[in-house]
Amino acid sequence: MARQRGASGLTMLVFVLFFGSLLALLIKLGPIYMDDLTIQEIFEGLDGTQGLAAMGPAEVRSVINKRLGVNNVRQLDANAITIDKDGQVVRIKVDYATSTNLFRNVDAVVSFNHEYEITGK
Repeated sequence: MARQRGASGLTMLVFVLFFGSLLALLIKLGPIYMDDLTIQEIFEGLDGTQGLAAMGPAEVRSVINKRLGVNNVRQLDANAITIDKDGQVVRIKVDYATSTNLFRNVDAVVSFNHEYEITGK
């Protein structure tokens, strides 16, 4: 027993605090990244939309807002979406940032920037 093996109480405390912090980050930031994946799927799904080439930017924005509403994505501001139309090609740029409170006065800010080029059918 002169030379004991295993982790000490202090080592276990450090491990618990470290993995607890990682779990807290995952719980706080996970939904933000899941919403971003949903947003990406919405914009990538526009590629198969019938009549997209004939729509104007306002109509495309309306289709996007409907799909965001159906998927319950509320964090994306309408001003974060830029729609440019060049003939049969619709270019969509999405640039937004979301913040969440981690604990007390510590916040995390996550920013996303996506660009899509969709050809109409």
